[in-house]
Amino acid sequence: MTDTIFALSSGRPPAAIAVMRISGPAARDTARALTGVVPPPRTATLRRVRDHDNATLDQALILFFPGPNTATGEDLLELHLHGGRAVVAAVERALAALPGVRLAQPGEFTRRALEHGRIDLVQAAGIADLLEAETESQRRAAVAASEGTISRAVLEWIDRLSIIAARVEADIDFSDEADVADDAAYVPRDDITALATAMGQVLDLPSVERLRDGITVVLAGPRNAGKSSLFNALLDREAAIVTPIAGTTRDVIEAPVIRHGIPYRLIDTAGLTEASVDPVERIGIDRAARMIDSADLILWFGAPQHAPARAIRLSGKSDISPVDPAADLPVSAHDIASVQTVWTMIEQRAGQYLGGDSDLALREEQRRLVAGCRDDLLIAAWQTDPLLIAEQLRVALGQLAALLGRNATEAMLDALFGRFCLGK
Repeated sequence: MTDTIFALSSGRPPAAIAVMRISGPAARDTARALTGVVPPPRTATLRRVRDHDNATLDQALILFFPGPNTATGEDLLELHLHGGRAVVAAVERALAALPGVRLAQPGEFTRRALEHGRIDLVQAAGIADLLEAETESQRRAAVAASEGTISRAVLEWIDRLSIIAARVEADIDFSDEADVADDAAYVPRDDITALATAMGQVLDLPSVERLRDGITVVLAGPRNAGKSSLFNALLDREAAIVTPIAGTTRDVIEAPVIRHGIPYRLIDTAGLTEASVDPVERIGIDRAARMIDSADLILWFGAPQHAPARAIRLSGKSDISPVDPAADLPVSAHDIASVQTVWTMIEQRAGQYLGGDSDLALREEQRRLVAGCRDDLLIAAWQTDPLLIAEQLRVALGQLAALLGRNATEAMLDALFGRFCLGK
């Protein structure tokens, strides 16, 4: 028999209110044991919570939700307690003393929701991402996933693919039946290609990991060009040492910053020069070169004609030095307006990497399944043997079904037999 589990689902005490959730077959008995009654479904009831010695632990609101229409798909009890540490600890001890009731493992409530069909794998991953979200872009993507936006898109793909597969199977197995005679000449290439294109558009969007890691911005260029001063100005704090001495920065300095819900990783680097014989400085220059190669965006202080790809070409120290007309922007750490203009340009470029406000951000493992399905579809689109097409579509459907934790065969059979007449 399945254990009944409990856990504090609100923040750790002390707090004004502490919500204790109990899920499983003994939820009703737990309500009776602690409060003496099982309240009417979904009705908040004020009761005293008592332990097995009949000692009062708290006066709390209790709610009972009968399964299967609950968050976990099981009977679910909630105790809305006063949020002091002693109250919560006492109720936890009373719960643990009941037969068949134990403390939940991490994620066990969500796992039971998945096992009982209340959510799918994509929604479960979205809930995990929501718990870890640190920026607005992460929060939006996680909420969309947890509320089923991605799942609905995948289900639409499954439905479209199931219908295509069913028509191909019907062409192979039931071509002599009147119900499917109209499908005898069905050529699935256009339908398959259109579906693969729709998947490709989602794959062009940034991943959940991309939203989490954000944009890497590297400040690079020659010695004493104003890189570290701008680095500090962009962060609005003293993160790098700044002196008039050329070559002050000799290593990579990293600092995170979040603007308008987007995370950035700013990296200051050693000044680039061919003349140095200092072995420590050479190490710093080598590291700077590696950072430039891996950067999403480069703030370049060198000669504009030597700027690497993905660079915003800056004319530094514009308050005391001549402005290079070939640069994209003059900037000075002492000119707040120019620093804000640099941020504006960074944010405009960031939009190219983060893909706007789409709600269809996939995790990397989800992207692999969608990409595998897309590739299988493209292979199937150019097959001429119906048997090979059917097999390739079956494999593709399996990858989409695995993404949601569903059975691909059932999806295809539903689409196939749903097209037959009632008496067949």
